[in-house]
Amino acid sequence: MSPPPLSRRLAAEFLGTALLVAVVAGSGIAAETLSPHDVGLQLLENSTATALGLTVLILWFGPVSGAHFNPVVSLADWFLGRRSGAGLSLAEVVAYAAAQVAGGIAGAVLANVMFEVDQGLSDKDRLGSGPLVAEVVATAGLVALVFALARTGRGALAAPTVGAYIGAAYWFTSSTSFANPAVTIGRVFTDTFAGIAPGSAPTFVGMQLVGLLVGIAATLALYPDAGDRADDVVVPHRD
Repeated sequence: MSPPPLSRRLAAEFLGTALLVAVVAGSGIAAETLSPHDVGLQLLENSTATALGLTVLILWFGPVSGAHFNPVVSLADWFLGRRSGAGLSLAEVVAYAAAQVAGGIAGAVLANVMFEVDQGLSDKDRLGSGPLVAEVVATAGLVALVFALARTGRGALAAPTVGAYIGAAYWFTSSTSFANPAVTIGRVFTDTFAGIAPGSAPTFVGMQLVGLLVGIAATLALYPDAGDRADDVVVPHRD
């Protein structure tokens, strides 16, 4: 069986990434409003909503596009699958990434509208050696996880497993685990709890790309033939 037409997959990637950022930013705004004096509780509320929301979105859109929602995952899919002819082509990676970034921005704008927050760029500076190392760790772990699940035929578990990983990574990384260039760019467009300043975003994206390389290296070390199952990342998607 072949994957769905590219137009349908791009629509799924756009909508999925938009809703993911809407969940991240919207729950951040709600947490800041409901628990204004307790940052720990805000993070708990934000991470719980994100973990659950991501699980739902993977189940919803995964059968159409694989539910990448992340240029790093799409790049890894192409790189690991290219030798066996599996996964995305490079042209499809570019199209996926464009849809994901556009979706990320749209999701932030949507969250601002729903919570009646002024549209504008974030001023939340997130630079620092700890958060930057954390982005490498979070991204590498995500890449290695989704390919391990696909390679071992456990793609059906990707939705709860990836959701659980991101929810946990909110807490065990000092950056709160952006681990996604499209989400990072999207979060520039909400000046709220979940935002990131435009000056911090490019460095975050750079460290996520480093994490991509580390994740690919870990995948190849553990599962040298993981690329053969690139069509099943994050979940199998066939017409």
